[in-house]
Amino acid sequence: MARMKGLEHLTLLGLAPPEFVSVAAAAGFAAVGLRIAPVAPPVAGGEPWPMSPGSPMLAQTVRRCADTGVEVLDVEAIRLRPGALDCEPVLEAAAELGARYVNAVCEDPDLGRLSDRFGELVRSAKPYGVRPVIEFMAYRRVRSLGDAVAIAAGSGGGGILLDALHVRRCGADLGELAGVDPGLVGYLQLCDAPLAPPADQVAEARTGRLLPGHGELPLADLLAAVPGDVPVAIEVPHPDGRRDPAGFAVRARRALDLVLTKER
Repeated sequence: MARMKGLEHLTLLGLAPPEFVSVAAAAGFAAVGLRIAPVAPPVAGGEPWPMSPGSPMLAQTVRRCADTGVEVLDVEAIRLRPGALDCEPVLEAAAELGARYVNAVCEDPDLGRLSDRFGELVRSAKPYGVRPVIEFMAYRRVRSLGDAVAIAAGSGGGGILLDALHVRRCGADLGELAGVDPGLVGYLQLCDAPLAPPADQVAEARTGRLLPGHGELPLADLLAAVPGDVPVAIEVPHPDGRRDPAGFAVRARRALDLVLTKER
C-alpha cells in the first residue's frame, strides 16, 4: 500500500498556510501539516499565523485545500502544561480544516499529570473528529518511546507521532518500535541528520535538519519498522527553504520518493 506523502509546515514556516498549501500541492504532496498555534513560548518562528476559528485566513486555507485536493494530515499544537487545558480553539480550527491529527506538546514536568491531561485532550477532541498524538523528544518531558506508548495506550484513543530525528536522539530501539501496537502509530515525520548528536539538540530540531538521504540516519530501517499504511511527512526546516520555498518543496518531494523506493 502506497503511503500518503505530506509536507510539514515547519519545513517552510515563513509561508502563510494558504500559500504553503499551494506550494505543497505544486510539489506533488497529497497532504500538509499546519501550525495553527505556537509549539513553544514566542520565539523566532514560534508566532502563529492568524488561524483562529472564524478568521479569514482559516477560511482561505480551507478553500485552498479544496481547490488543490490537498488534505490536512495534522495541525500543531496543543501545549500540555500544568493548569487548565486550553484546547477548544485549536480543535475547532482543526475540525474545520478536516485534520486527522493534532500534535500535543509535552511541557508538564509531572508525567502522571501530563498523562491525565492527554487523556482529557483525547476526550475533548472526539466530538471534533480529530485524534491527538504525543511525540517523544530528548529535550521534553516525554523522552522515550516507552513513555509515549504508555501515555497513548492509556488515553482512550490517542496515538503517537514518530519523528526520525527524535527516534535517533532518544535512542529508541527499532526492534521495540516494530513491536508497538500499529493502531497507536499516527504518522511519521521524516528528515535526515548525522548519527552523532550536536551540542544543541533544540537548534538542530528547529533549524538543522537535512533532507532524507542527505545524512546518516537509518531511514530504510525506520520505515521497515512502521506499518505500511502510516503516512509520512517531510519536516526539514533548512536555510534553502527560506531562500526558495517552492524549489525546496520540490527537492523535498524527490528526496522522499527516493527514500520510499528503498523501503523494505
